[in-house]
Amino acid sequence: MKLIFVYNSDSNPISSLIDLGHKIISPGTYDCSLCKLTYGPFTEIEAWKEFRSTLGVPVEFLHRDEFEKKYTPRFTYPVILRHHGESNIEIMLSKQEIDALPTLDALIEIVKKKLS
Repeated sequence: MKLIFVYNSDSNPISSLIDLGHKIISPGTYDCSLCKLTYGPFTEIEAWKEFRSTLGVPVEFLHRDEFEKKYTPRFTYPVILRHHGESNIEIMLSKQEIDALPTLDALIEIVKKKLS
């Protein structure tokens, strides 16, 4: 099994600049709650970086355009998925569940819980 974290953002440079501006100017209206929880305006939050290195399962982090090029299923983003092979991808945390998380600590706790 591996976990796939899919951000509600595209990977191209223009999208990255728009995302950066949005996070700085109006962070409350930014569309990717997963990104808001795990990244500051410029870099990954250190506590998240440390946590993900201890997960004990392979992980993949993709923007939605990268995910849709690589995998067939489509989801509402952001989303965290369990991948058990090409034909077996299931939702571990939905957009609604991620959107409801108030803090990075809450995200870390629910990921731990869902993995145990």
